[in-house]
Amino acid sequence: MADVSQKSGSQALLIGFVCFVVFETVTYYVLRFATSGLGMSDQMQPENTIVSNWVKTVVFLLLHLLVIVVAVLVLSNRLPRRYRGQVMGWFYLALITGFVLLIPLFD
Repeated sequence: MADVSQKSGSQALLIGFVCFVVFETVTYYVLRFATSGLGMSDQMQPENTIVSNWVKTVVFLLLHLLVIVVAVLVLSNRLPRRYRGQVMGWFYLALITGFVLLIPLFD
């Protein structure tokens, strides 16, 4: 029970941030490849429709959510107890990052 009272330090937060950036980068490129066949590359057409890119957006967000939920479940079982307090913070940040990743997805 001695490890319950210990909190993770700044070095653990820095390592967590680096792992988060690597995880999000790898996830983005894998999901970008997985959704590459969906959507239209040229949106400026006379009969401009959002439906094709809407499908790509929803599939990307759902797959991103699936990946981060699986990652949270795996990490919450694998990490030592004193580092588990960071997991939900990174999860919430990953939820926000999923929407931010839509910008480079359609550029």
